[in-house]
Amino acid sequence: QVQLVESGGGLVQTGGSLRLSCAASGGTVSRYAMGWFRRAPGKEREIVAGISKSGMSTYYVDSVKGRFTISRDNARNTLYLQMNSLKPEDTAVYYCAANPTPYTYAISKDRDEYDYWGQGTQVTVSS
Repeated sequence: QVQLVESGGGLVQTGGSLRLSCAASGGTVSRYAMGWFRRAPGKEREIVAGISKSGMSTYYVDSVKGRFTISRDNARNTLYLQMNSLKPEDTAVYYCAANPTPYTYAISKDRDEYDYWGQGTQVTVSS
């Protein structure tokens, strides 16, 4: 069973940048498609970005396209989310998650297909 720990959150001004990391232990992250989700106050948890096991396929929700970049370093067992041009509406708790899909290029947007979750890291963007 893989354990996931996020880091890199914090307080940033509008237009600023943050880089989130998700370190995996207890398992090989290359076996999982990975995703970043977020939950803003009063809202449902939503997918922000996803990446296939190989890293060859990525997905972004429309609101972050062109601003966020998901990547993975399977050798380091780590997932990243580079967030640029941050906006107040990006304020949320960000979670990384692992999906044990057998498919090399698959990405799931359905949070129910992710079996393992980190504890979350708070991102706050001030206006």
